[in-house]
Amino acid sequence: MVELTIDGIKTSVPEGTTVLEAAREMGIIIPALCYHPGLTPYGACRVCIVEVVKGSQSLLEASCTLPVAQGQTIITSSAKVSQARKVIIELLLAACPNSKTLQDLAASMGVNRVRFKIKDKNCILCGLCVRYCKEQMQSGGIGFVGRGTSRRVATAFGETPEECRNCNGCEWICPVCERACMAGSLTDGVCGRCLNLAPVETCPVCTHCSEAVGSSGHRVY
Repeated sequence: MVELTIDGIKTSVPEGTTVLEAAREMGIIIPALCYHPGLTPYGACRVCIVEVVKGSQSLLEASCTLPVAQGQTIITSSAKVSQARKVIIELLLAACPNSKTLQDLAASMGVNRVRFKIKDKNCILCGLCVRYCKEQMQSGGIGFVGRGTSRRVATAFGETPEECRNCNGCEWICPVCERACMAGSLTDGVCGRCLNLAPVETCPVCTHCSEAVGSSGHRVY
């Protein structure tokens, strides 16, 4: 077993566990887009970054690909982490402004505008569909093609391969296929409607057990 500290709480987990998995077992919610428990970690979206404290310094690393280590100290929601996540969400929204999943994340993080040029690519290159097709369906009918800004998910030569089983799993697992409720009529790249909702009261380690909403919104016990 490996002992580490996450958000001030000591825990022990089996060797080979990732920081994201360890945190979720403790009830600590770390947002993630390219992660799925049934697939190999990829570390593409970077939304799951956490602060790894090493002495007087700290680094931001993707928790879905970061294995736990003996004596490790992790902070999942520091000001440094929150600010970095907001910038990442802005960049992802610039590529997929009409995604409900991204708009919901933006609202939960308090992102009220996108400061980057919006180019709706309808894909954040998270690789979930590619990994699902290869690892779960044993097909590999889709994959990444191109490099740099031309990189995209496609089939070989743009044709439906014989390996494709028409399972629609790629659509089911895609985090940007579901359109936002205000798709097509966004302001500065965001919907903003959910920002008007009062968050549920939670303790620092949220397991979503509370359903009470105070008049002033969020409160830390």
